Amino acid sequence: MDHIDLSKYFVGAKGHRTGRPRCDAVKLLKVILFAFMENGFCSLRDIEKYCRTDIRYMYLLDDMKAPSFATFGNFIRNELTTSIEQIFIDINKYIFDKDSVDLEHAYIDGTKIEANANKYTWVWKKSCIRNRDKMFVGITELIDAMNKEVLYMLGVKFDTREEYAIEYLESLLEAYERVVNLDKNTFVYGCGHRKSIFQKQYEMMENYCERLKKYARHIEICGESRNSYSKTDHDATFMRVKRDYMGNDQLLPAYNMQAAICDEYIAVIDARPYASDMECFIPLMEKFNNTYGHYPRYPVADAGYGSYNNYLYCEEHGMEKYMKFTMFDKETKDSRYHNNPYRIDNFKKDEDGNLICPNGKKFLYKYDKHVRGNKYGRTEEIYECEDCSDCPYKGECCKRTNGNRTARLNRELTAIHHEVIDNLESIHGALLRMNRSIQAEGTFAVIKWDRTYKRLFRRGRKAVILEFTLISCGFNLYKYHNKINRQPRAA
Repeated sequence: MDHIDLSKYFVGAKGHRTGRPRCDAVKLLKVILFAFMENGFCSLRDIEKYCRTDIRYMYLLDDMKAPSFATFGNFIRNELTTSIEQIFIDINKYIFDKDSVDLEHAYIDGTKIEANANKYTWVWKKSCIRNRDKMFVGITELIDAMNKEVLYMLGVKFDTREEYAIEYLESLLEAYERVVNLDKNTFVYGCGHRKSIFQKQYEMMENYCERLKKYARHIEICGESRNSYSKTDHDATFMRVKRDYMGNDQLLPAYNMQAAICDEYIAVIDARPYASDMECFIPLMEKFNNTYGHYPRYPVADAGYGSYNNYLYCEEHGMEKYMKFTMFDKETKDSRYHNNPYRIDNFKKDEDGNLICPNGKKFLYKYDKHVRGNKYGRTEEIYECEDCSDCPYKGECCKRTNGNRTARLNRELTAIHHEVIDNLESIHGALLRMNRSIQAEGTFAVIKWDRTYKRLFRRGRKAVILEFTLISCGFNLYKYHNKINRQPRAA
């Protein structure tokens, strides 16, 4: 740590005119990183205890009085939230230069870690949309009742719509109050009081407005890329985690923690609220490029990352395709599936290029179908057999009881899959797959199981990245320290 210039991150924290002098920020950072290096994750009260009882921490404090846990907490929250990622980069650059780390091979993996949020305070976007649409029907009925029972006598009529904006309903409330000369001070509540029709309709419309605002807020927090969030941590998404201590396959609020490992060191980390790893690959690679100035030539990942979008992204940025796809094991290990004569990929072609099924019938091109959620305009070709009646193979070839068989074919994606198989089945690809299982999965095994880090302690994506970056700093220092100690013994 003495080889890294840390003063630039704490240049504005040199003290105050009154009160006790501030603690040395560099010493506090060294103590925190040493605690995370030794323990994986360390609570603030444990760090305070070590500073009072452990001679190694006393040495790092260098005659400074042992700070309290609140001092460490304020320092992490106020000083490290904005600077910890850059400190992590500086530590990595020094270690990578000393250890000659290869940044061309990046072993990518992700894990879902439970968030520090209530397990039963969920909000589902689809439920909000469904209830909002039901409420639109109730608003229309209420406006019709206003027009029929009150407003027709005053020569006024409110327009109905299929969907209602909050601003429109608020303008209706103001107009209704003005037209009927409504005085809200005369509203009655409680037993023994009978509400007037004006009060009932006004309060119903006001209730609809509040509910519509609530649904709009929930949908806005969810955004377009996810379907749920937790009320106690808006950035956490409900997803399935491996550590299901409830034993009922319950969805839990969690973050998808992503890491790119280079020569056993964590090069880049990220936290995303997506349950699928496919959506996390591109942001992680962009972060890698912003940090080190280039993309890794060989990004190696499991089948959770293999998608059409990610493969084309690799082509655009000069990266080789070493990511499995969903059916990779079936294609390479299951000969029955690979050689299945009823798969459209295995159909023969006639002289005109038409696909011919095992019964000798042609599969005719029907139309192109756009694939939902694709960023590169991916389309699939839909084919239909010219005649499936009286086919002796219909029981094995076509699962439909009526009509002719239809099949989807994407020639570009099929060619990419063949390229991926050739890459991963080569000697180089086999070594990369073996290294990925050792390095990427081994890293999370050390962090989660060896050091029992199985649940987040901070809330919000920024705080989660801060927490996991501290753990990554400690992990890299721990690895580098072990390698230095092994070298004299090996010599």
